[in-house]
Amino acid sequence: MKIQEMFKKPITRDIQGVVIAGQGEKTNIATELEEYVVTPELQRHFADFFSAYAKGINGNTTKMGVWISGFFGSGKSHLLKILSYILDNEVVGDKRAIDYFIDDKKISDSMVLADMQLAANTPTDVIIFNIDAKSESDGKSNKDAIVNVFLKVFNNSLGFCGAIPYIADLERRLTEDGKYEEFKASYQKVTGHDWYEERHEFLSKQDGVVDALVDIGYMSEKAAWNWCDAAIGDYQISIEDFAKRVKSYIDRMGNNHHVVFLVDEIGQYIGDDSKLMLNLQTVTEELGRECMGKAWVIVTSQQDIDSITKVKGNDFSKIQGRFDTRLSLSSANVDTVIKKRILDKNETAAQTLRLLYEQKATIIKNLIVFNDGVEKKLYANDRDFSEVYPFIPYQFNLLASVLTSVRTHGASGKHLSEGERSMLALFKESAMALKEKEVGAIVPFHCFYDALENFLDHSHRGVITKAYDNSYINPDHKESDVFAINVLKTLFMIKYVLEIESNIDNITSLMVENIDDDRIAVKAKVEDALKVLMRQMLVQKNGSLYVFLTDEEQEINREIDSQNVEMAEVINKVSEMIYEDIFTDKKYRYPAFNGRYSFGFNQAVDDRPYKANQSYDVGLRILTPWYEGGNDETTLRMMSGQGREVLVVLPNDAAFLDEIRQYLKIEKFLRLNTSTQLAKYETIKEAKRVEMRERNANAKLYLTESLKDATIYVNGDTVKTSAKEVTGRINEAIGRLVQTVYNKLSYIDAAMGEAEIRKMFHSTNQLTLGLETTSDANAHALDDVLAFIAQNSHMHMKTSMKTVKDRFMKAPYGFVEDDVHWLVARLFKRGDLAFTVNGASVNQNNKTEEELISFITKKAFVEKLLMEERIRVPEKDKKTVRDVMKEVFGTAGVAEDEDSIMKNFQRYAQNTINEILRLEPQYQRYAFPGKKVLDTGKRIMESVIQIQSPIEFFSYVSKNRDDYYDFAEDFEPVKAFFGGEQLQIFTRALVMLAIYDDSKTYIVDEELEKIVAEMRLITKQEKPYPNIPKLPELREEFMHAYTEILQREEKPVLNAIDQAQARVTEVLNTKKYAAEKRSRYYDLFREIRDGAEHCNNVSSLRSFADKADALKIRLMNEMDALDRQIAEKKAEEARRAAEEAARKAKEQGKPVDIVAESPIKYDVKKTKNVTIKNMTHTSSWRLENAEDIDKVLEALRKTLLAELEGNDIVNVEF
Repeated sequence: MKIQEMFKKPITRDIQGVVIAGQGEKTNIATELEEYVVTPELQRHFADFFSAYAKGINGNTTKMGVWISGFFGSGKSHLLKILSYILDNEVVGDKRAIDYFIDDKKISDSMVLADMQLAANTPTDVIIFNIDAKSESDGKSNKDAIVNVFLKVFNNSLGFCGAIPYIADLERRLTEDGKYEEFKASYQKVTGHDWYEERHEFLSKQDGVVDALVDIGYMSEKAAWNWCDAAIGDYQISIEDFAKRVKSYIDRMGNNHHVVFLVDEIGQYIGDDSKLMLNLQTVTEELGRECMGKAWVIVTSQQDIDSITKVKGNDFSKIQGRFDTRLSLSSANVDTVIKKRILDKNETAAQTLRLLYEQKATIIKNLIVFNDGVEKKLYANDRDFSEVYPFIPYQFNLLASVLTSVRTHGASGKHLSEGERSMLALFKESAMALKEKEVGAIVPFHCFYDALENFLDHSHRGVITKAYDNSYINPDHKESDVFAINVLKTLFMIKYVLEIESNIDNITSLMVENIDDDRIAVKAKVEDALKVLMRQMLVQKNGSLYVFLTDEEQEINREIDSQNVEMAEVINKVSEMIYEDIFTDKKYRYPAFNGRYSFGFNQAVDDRPYKANQSYDVGLRILTPWYEGGNDETTLRMMSGQGREVLVVLPNDAAFLDEIRQYLKIEKFLRLNTSTQLAKYETIKEAKRVEMRERNANAKLYLTESLKDATIYVNGDTVKTSAKEVTGRINEAIGRLVQTVYNKLSYIDAAMGEAEIRKMFHSTNQLTLGLETTSDANAHALDDVLAFIAQNSHMHMKTSMKTVKDRFMKAPYGFVEDDVHWLVARLFKRGDLAFTVNGASVNQNNKTEEELISFITKKAFVEKLLMEERIRVPEKDKKTVRDVMKEVFGTAGVAEDEDSIMKNFQRYAQNTINEILRLEPQYQRYAFPGKKVLDTGKRIMESVIQIQSPIEFFSYVSKNRDDYYDFAEDFEPVKAFFGGEQLQIFTRALVMLAIYDDSKTYIVDEELEKIVAEMRLITKQEKPYPNIPKLPELREEFMHAYTEILQREEKPVLNAIDQAQARVTEVLNTKKYAAEKRSRYYDLFREIRDGAEHCNNVSSLRSFADKADALKIRLMNEMDALDRQIAEKKAEEARRAAEEAARKAKEQGKPVDIVAESPIKYDVKKTKNVTIKNMTHTSSWRLENAEDIDKVLEALRKTLLAELEGNDIVNVEF
């Protein structure tokens, strides 16, 4: 059975392919009405529309807008025409339009039919037009573009001139005044031409118009010419005035007359112009307000009203209110129409097809498959196969998308304005192409191209046309059915469609022509065709996708292909993609100690390092299919074994390299070509930017897959990783390399850092002892660091911290800074290392713990801190120092390291010095014993404190250990002396001796002298400590003897004091002022007597007698002075009395001389008190004979005479 024999209606019958609103022959209209399929979806739309329309017939409504939306080819224009037929209600064929729906029972709901009948019976002017076709060429730029088109078609519908609004206005007024017919006749008479034929040429026919107007008496000649002058200018009409004209017309017609504007492609016309949308809103709003449901606006648009108003961004809520009736046509509606109008099968064919599907269902399902993740409808069952055959279900939706994309990208402007190519026609014409083929043939997707070809612009259609002339593509010079060109047609149609990817599998499915085709063979043919098309640059491969190229795109591609991209540029881009996008780890984290150890690695692709100055111990090298250094197994094993690198050898698939090279070519082309050169290709240019991103994404995808499948070599062998993803595989391989290269990293068995260093330095002796038990931590690492520094020391070189880090932070160790710091600190603390900073030796004795920690850990000292192997102190010296410490300081010390021992010793030495310094002031008072011991101790302690070098320290103490032992032996009794009762006993003895020494001149006592000699013997001893217990008894004996002497010496002293006091009292009693002076004089002598009675010093005791004699003379002189003062006072008083008496005698006339002789004369004698000692000038006389007596007396006589020469009286006191 041939395909054309399967259909109920001949597939060859004429079906209008282009639905153009406002056009159509009567016979075509009858066919349209007869074959119009009212799907369930259209049933609802008819119900909604006619129900709303009835409101304007039965009453008033402002909701008089209808918005019909649907994709290109969905039948929007067709529905608009059907509505116009029903509302116009003219006779088509032998019946009215509504009767086609009633007779064929197209509408199942009687209520809907009633509304349709009501609308058909209502007198209506139906004005249907394509707004783009009716608009002036520059109409869109006018803000009133839409109202001008409405006015134009409205005038046309009334028979007036639509092209020239001024003429239409004249015709309207003439009609209203009943003069229009007369005017037309007059114009015919005046000009000899029909008015309708010439009115559009008004500018050149003004004379005729003026003559006709004057002829019928409608205007004067002047008024007619004035009107003509005005009609030449721009015509302006407000939307409000337009609405009023429509309202006026409806009112004039009466009988519930309606006017319906059916506007096709309003959405296409408005586009993104918000001014046009605002104009449509205002027109609709004014017509609704003025006409109240008697004037309707019905429009079609690709987009529904909600989406189009949202995109515009302004407030179009009013237009949404006016277009309350919204009819949306879906693809399901189109499917149903096509199946009923074109694909409806006769019973025989339907049965045949169902049986065929049952037999070959599995084959068909395997034949037509898509792999892009977007659902494509395929045959659901045998009935579906029967209804859709020779098409495939996916073709309905896919073709709808193709129409939309072609309308946007590939159709010419001429056809955009003429209407839309319906899917109905496309399916019908595609089915006709297979009419002679037998059952089993199916329509390949490229067949739809032939039905669309005349609607395409040259840039697309020309590519296909020229392909027929290309000998490589069409070697047999066939005029049709060239497989490669059919592939090209297919690629063109899906070029802009997002719902399908143009990969090889999808293209194969689209090219299937028969259910018995071998898919593998078809795919091979497709691949060959694509290779040819790519070589001819009609098709471009982007990753796995194949893209149709227009003429302009081909030109651009040729320029792109000519760009020179070096292999190095491609490899650099591969490096960037791998190391920045795919495997982004910059360091490998060693799993031990929670990732404490991370290792940088050199990054390279082929022979090119990714970045300069890479100097890590390990590396990662990716080898691409372009690598020329040898990719045989032996070479690769050797490279991985010798180079300390992980080799990742990618499979021999250069797809990602090709993608990157193409990416770089496009990038270079876009960068080097200025915008001026590409101005006319701006859209292509943008597409190339998108292609760049896609190729980059493809390359990344392919490269990632290659890395997943790559062979990895480590240490001269291939690696089977447990991980499957790229990062996991490479990290696992680097981990194995790290274990080999950093084979001594395992020497670190305990993670240490600054906190542990501080703990080590801050620890007490007990804690230090505890640390000794954990000395095995990182023992191998400690050994290696010490050996390295020792080796340098043996060559007389000191080692900086930087040198140690450089050695042990690299292979084969890989330690971190914290490790190195702790190791050095531990060796130093243990006494294995000696430190020098800025040329000066530093140790625990001359630097604080914080300073030492800073030297070790701070970057500022990384080159200043120098270390060397420390010369160890002999064990015998260490033992000696410990023994000395135990003997001298009473502590042995448990610290093992030399610095700690030295530090502790010097600390105790300083404490001893401080103790000595506290005792030294005691010797400023008395000559206590032990001064020499303290001086010696101070000297030897200060000597050891000043030593900086541990070696020197231990040597010094060891050499002078006897001095320290002696000091310890001698110092103990000294401390006991000053710390106990001995100090008080010894001090008292010294005081007694001092008293004796002061009085010994006056003491003659053999017993006392014996006691003193014994006490003095003890106090003068260097170590008197054993004899000090004797001092209390000797002191008591001393006190007893001395007291007796004191008492014996006291009697004459007290007697002398009493005699002196008695003499003074004797003289005082003769004086008038005795009572006044007695108490004072008594107190002065009492004070001297008390001092003598309490005096415990013989020497001092004797002085009290002298003090009494001196006081006696002083008081005698005082009384003599008082006597003189009294006498002088009395003499003065007598003189004054005599003068007064003389004055009075003179006044009385008595003789003055007699009176003057009467006063008593007072004679005051000069007295001097002296002691006999002062007169003799000696304390004793030695007399042996009479001559000695004479000499003494003669001397005394001379002295006394000398004293009398200046005094009246000399009192000599004995």
